[in-house]
Amino acid sequence: MSSGVDDAVNYNNRFFVSSAAETRGADHEVPVAHYHQAGSVVWAEFRGGKVLLGRLVGTCDIEGTLRLAYCQALDGGTVVAGECVSTPELLPDGRIRLREEWRRLDEAGSTGVSYIEEVAEPAGAVDGPGETEGAVGAGLRPAASA
Repeated sequence: MSSGVDDAVNYNNRFFVSSAAETRGADHEVPVAHYHQAGSVVWAEFRGGKVLLGRLVGTCDIEGTLRLAYCQALDGGTVVAGECVSTPELLPDGRIRLREEWRRLDEAGSTGVSYIEEVAEPAGAVDGPGETEGAVGAGLRPAASA
């Protein structure tokens, strides 16, 4: 396999961060996603930066490629929905980088490529709707509650 990722990729309880300029907060906070997996079904919740709350759900194939649908509420009231195919790449230190080829479900049919990288469980990680755990650290903070 060209990505170097083991055929038994499991995303359960892994955390990923995005550095996309569109979702980075003014204070340089970035969205943090907490992934889960049961069999071939994968889902995640994410928040941080400009993302107030986001969810994704989809499937994982034998090579670790994800086919997902996502929805996210951004500060300012914008809601973004779309689909993506995320291809894993094993980094030299053993973490996973996902190359996300996405398509928005908007009038323009916007498309693009983004990258997210696995991180150790960050302080303030997303646990569930409106919940966070741990102290704020490393610039990865949960969105403020209303």
